[in-house]
Amino acid sequence: MKAIGLLSGGLDSILAIKVLQEQGLEIEALNFHTLFCSCTPKGSSCSAAASAAKTLGVPLKVIATSDEFLEVVRRPKHGYGRNMNPCLDCRILKFSKAREYMLERGASFIFTGDVLGERPMSQNMEAMKLIERESGLAGLILRPLCAKLMEPTIPEINGWVDREKLLNIQGRSRKPQIAMAKDYGINDYPCPAGGCKLTEPNFANRLRDLMQHMPDFTKNDVQLLMTGRHFRLSGSTKAVMGRDANDNLKIMAYLKEGDIVMAVIDISGPTTLLRGADAEAWVEKAAIMTASFSKADGQDITVRISVTGGGRKEPVEMSVKPVSREMFDEVMLHQ
Repeated sequence: MKAIGLLSGGLDSILAIKVLQEQGLEIEALNFHTLFCSCTPKGSSCSAAASAAKTLGVPLKVIATSDEFLEVVRRPKHGYGRNMNPCLDCRILKFSKAREYMLERGASFIFTGDVLGERPMSQNMEAMKLIERESGLAGLILRPLCAKLMEPTIPEINGWVDREKLLNIQGRSRKPQIAMAKDYGINDYPCPAGGCKLTEPNFANRLRDLMQHMPDFTKNDVQLLMTGRHFRLSGSTKAVMGRDANDNLKIMAYLKEGDIVMAVIDISGPTTLLRGADAEAWVEKAAIMTASFSKADGQDITVRISVTGGGRKEPVEMSVKPVSREMFDEVMLHQ
């Protein structure tokens, strides 16, 4: 009997696989990656999943859902969580994809490391049933860690798994899982914090701003949200400024045609990108901002300015005087 396990790389999903491995099932792991996957202190979700799959001895398939997930973020049918996290719609999308993969691989059911009551929006009884219905997997999602608290699933009813060997964990305490990990000799697993940028308040504020002023945003715009300092200059234009050399490189990698890019000359400082319909009207202010966040000590400084794309003029240079960084607090989108 083959089953597909959703493997984030976190402890719950690892334990779910271990529980079913003990029942002799053939298991394949499935991991989903979106633009909003973030790193935990022990590594990113994708590297954690790969490492866990290797340790568990199961094959791993990674599915990227970034383009489809952007639509979910724009218009979630079931709304957002505390920040900009459309958890129910996200889970429905992932389980729908998991169902397709289950059929493709000839597997009989899906299982996850869900724990009843662990996450308020997506791991309560009503939400779990909703996710099953809308993903076309009613009765085919087994949750080994809390199965005894739920109605028997098709795998249990048909005897594909032994319900008596499943568990009844619930709530947000991690003590039962940590004890299980110790019994299994599992010592290397990510901490439960983090995982999705959409749950982070500061990033959510940036995304709200983007959706308000650019509802037709692209993947490039979202990637840029994760880099540097952001300044909302007008309803259609904002500036993105690198905090360090790594940010500066990322900003250059995300340039689109028509973007205005600037950097100070001869001293260390940020790369700044101007993007928007009236960007040219904000060139001087952005140049002053760039100088003000550089290593300049108050003297006039030269900023080189260029426009991305073919057929554009040669870069120009502008001499500006740095001012106090506090002058830009009102337009900064904090993160």
